[in-house]
Amino acid sequence: MSIVEKNKVANSVLEVYPIAGQIGAEIRGIHLSSDLDTMTVNAIKKALLQYKVIFFRGQKHLDDTGQEAFAKLFGEPEAHPTVPIKEGSNYLFELDSEHGGRANSWHTDVTFIDTYPKASILRAVVVPESGGDTVWANTAIAYQNLPTELRNLADKLWAVHTNDYDYGGRHPNRSQEDLERHRKVFASTVYETEHPVVRIHPETGERTLVLGHFVKKIKGLSSSDSAHLFSILQDHVTRLENTVRWHWEAGDIAIWDNRATQHYAINDYGEKHRVMRRVTLVGEVPVSVEGQTSKTYKKD
Repeated sequence: MSIVEKNKVANSVLEVYPIAGQIGAEIRGIHLSSDLDTMTVNAIKKALLQYKVIFFRGQKHLDDTGQEAFAKLFGEPEAHPTVPIKEGSNYLFELDSEHGGRANSWHTDVTFIDTYPKASILRAVVVPESGGDTVWANTAIAYQNLPTELRNLADKLWAVHTNDYDYGGRHPNRSQEDLERHRKVFASTVYETEHPVVRIHPETGERTLVLGHFVKKIKGLSSSDSAHLFSILQDHVTRLENTVRWHWEAGDIAIWDNRATQHYAINDYGEKHRVMRRVTLVGEVPVSVEGQTSKTYKKD
């Protein structure tokens, strides 16, 4: 068992274990709380930028309040722009499988606004005995591995992202209750935002692909051409060698860099119960390769 980084932090040891070849690491030997010292927080931030998503087992001591307080060590928490927060919390977004919380498609969180979150912190509250894993993809390595001609094309492209998409078409087995909830809650305020397909990461300088299921169309192309080109680029993001899969246990914490990843919560657990709670951190307006910034131009 190889330890990639072993940093003496306070009176403990921070151990970082890579999980997959291109993305993901588990951090051991740490008790997460809002009382972590600056050296520990900086070490976690460094690991997050390097591995894109990091995991912590055995954090059952964190409750809703503790999760929100811990999140503040890494940025400014924000509530979801359309979905009400969990009752009794300040920022928590709850994904409950019994109330429509099954996001089984590839996406980057909340890209339908210009300052979409820079990071997400997810806590497993109730998990099924089998199934319910989450998969993350590295959008920086996906960009790097594009053929040169496709990479040069992607650098010039812009896409329209929206929360008003064909939810029923993408989730044909959802109940009428779920469809109504999407329309009345998730899409209660409609956002449309133009993002560059390739953004410059503000901390690492990497170029990352900004795609996922909130993309409505690629600007300047017909619907058919847009769908074909989106599919080509999206397929490069989700190639298996760009991904890591995590099997949840209650009390696990995952933190991911939302500027350099997509993720997919696998809906393979039938009627079993699954509850996750997420805090997102305020992000920056993306900047394109040519220095232009994203903009929200429709908001109803």
